[in-house]
Amino acid sequence: MTESRNNAILAVDGGGTRCRVACEVDGIVHCAETGAANVSSDFDGALTQIRAGMMEISRTVGVAVQQMVTWPAFVGLAGVTDNEIAGRLRDALGLACARINDDRPAAVRGALGARDGLIAHCGTGSFLAVQTNGAMRFAGGWGSVLGDEASAQWVGRRALSETLCTYDGTQAETALTQKLLADLQGPAGIVRFAGSATPAQFGALAPSVTSAAKNSDPVARGILQAGADYIAGTARKLRWQPGQAICLTGGIAAHYANYLPTEMQSVIRPSLGAPLTGALALAKEVRHEHQ
Repeated sequence: MTESRNNAILAVDGGGTRCRVACEVDGIVHCAETGAANVSSDFDGALTQIRAGMMEISRTVGVAVQQMVTWPAFVGLAGVTDNEIAGRLRDALGLACARINDDRPAAVRGALGARDGLIAHCGTGSFLAVQTNGAMRFAGGWGSVLGDEASAQWVGRRALSETLCTYDGTQAETALTQKLLADLQGPAGIVRFAGSATPAQFGALAPSVTSAAKNSDPVARGILQAGADYIAGTARKLRWQPGQAICLTGGIAAHYANYLPTEMQSVIRPSLGAPLTGALALAKEVRHEHQ
C-alpha cells in the first residue's frame, strides 16, 4: 500500500462552469466535482473550489490533504495566463511537485491521447490545438472580446449582426433573421440585448442558428461556413497535416463538421476521453519526470 501511494497522482481540471479534482491511488481513480474555478476572474473563489474537492477526495481515500499535495500533480485551470499566477496558485495550495497550466492541455490530451492530431473546441468559448509527438501548439482561447471565433457566443453575436444587415436592406431577409427580429423586438431590442449580454446569453442564440442551417437558411449556413473556414485555416497555420485525427469538442463544434473541407471531414474522430482524463495523464508525466 505504501509503495502504491508513493506512485499516487493528483489532477485538477477547472473552468468557468465546474472544477473536477481527481487522484489515482492503487490504480483506482477517485473524483470530486465542485463549482466554477477561474483564477483570473476569481482567484480566491477558485482556490476555495479546489480545496473543497481535495478535502472530499481526502475523506474518500483516507489520506490527509497535507500528504496529497506532495504527490505529482497536473493542475489545468481557466485563467492561468502566465507563470506568476501559476506560481501564486502553487504556493497557495502547497503543491510540491506540480505542473500548472491553463485548461487547454488537459482537454487536448484527453481528446487525442498520445495521437497526433487537432482538437477544435467550440463551446461558449473556443480554442484550437495541434498535438505532434506530444508537443502542443495552441491558437485562440482569448475570450469573447478579443477572440473565441467559431464559439457559440460568436455564432450568436454574428447572427445578430447579420440580422441588422437585413433590417438595413443590405442583405436579404431569411427565416432566421425574421425570428431574431421578432424575438428581440426589432433592431432597438437587438442593440439593447447586445449591450449587456454575457457570452452565455449570446451563446444561447446559437441553437436557433444551427436549427435554421439544417433547414438551409442561407444566413445560418453562411455563419457556420465562416466558423468552419476559421477552423480549417487556423488548423493549417498550426501545422495540422492531412490524415491526422480531428476531434470536435464543445457544444457547437460538431455542427461545423459538414462545412469543413473533405480531407478534414474524413478524419473526424470521437474524443478518447474527457479533460480530466487528460489531466491525469499529464500528472503521470510529471511523476515520470521526477522519478
